Amino acid sequence: MTPALHATDAMPGMSGHRARTGPAQGALDALRRHWPEYLMEAWGLGTFMASAGLFATLLWYPGSPLAQALPDGVVRRALMGLAMGLTAIGIIYSPWGQRSGAHINPAVTLTFWRLGKVATWDAVFYVAAQFGGGLLGVLAVLALLGLAFADPPVSYVATLPGPEGAAVALLAEVVISLGLMLTVLLATNTPRLMRLTGVFAGCLVALYITFEAPLSGMSMNPARTFASALPGELWQGLWIYFVGPAAGMLLAVEAYRLLRRTPHVVCAKLNHHTHRRCIFHCGYAAAEAAGPPRTR
Repeated sequence: MTPALHATDAMPGMSGHRARTGPAQGALDALRRHWPEYLMEAWGLGTFMASAGLFATLLWYPGSPLAQALPDGVVRRALMGLAMGLTAIGIIYSPWGQRSGAHINPAVTLTFWRLGKVATWDAVFYVAAQFGGGLLGVLAVLALLGLAFADPPVSYVATLPGPEGAAVALLAEVVISLGLMLTVLLATNTPRLMRLTGVFAGCLVALYITFEAPLSGMSMNPARTFASALPGELWQGLWIYFVGPAAGMLLAVEAYRLLRRTPHVVCAKLNHHTHRRCIFHCGYAAAEAAGPPRTR
């Protein structure tokens, strides 16, 4: 949503020029005001991808002592899930994560934009930052570990459809994305649970990696999948990881509205602190005054 032009911005007979420059001015205004949050989002997904690359190489590279000591794939996935769940929790509760909202996922940002909590240009720049940050995280690990990270079985820690095929991978991505976003919406809009939202999200990441990863690779995140696919040229089923997470999280909005019988959510942050700047369309203060939401 671009800011409205002031009366002094428009000149008689210049409506066509205003139409051309208005969106550009809105983008520049958003970038000038909110660039720190955009960079925080880039840092967040970049950190997540760097952590994923390092732990995946440690657990799956054949030359790794840990991989040799742990031949059981389920045990390795459980350790990977624990590592990534803790990474997600760390990012969410970090000072930067609390300020940006720690979306670190275009599907999450799209969902909050759909709910009217994120302005259009903020959503655009959040998504761009997430894609850029994720890619930089993968490239950093590649520069550090080289072929140990790039070659199979680590393969740039890419998310690819499992042996059951694309249909199962798509369904799995929809289901896990729906589960994550519904949990986030319910927790952030329940005052006594709001501060625990990041813990719930991290626990789901850990469980999904442990049990769902064989079906789809456990992405839930178009930028996360693209970050691995681009340098590795691993494009198999890429559309699944754009369609599935977005569809699942948008379905979570409808499920939330059915459960709570309200279209309203308080903010686009997993954890909200009133002393930190909030760039979103935020109903936090009103929700605090109204008390816990009613259910029917």
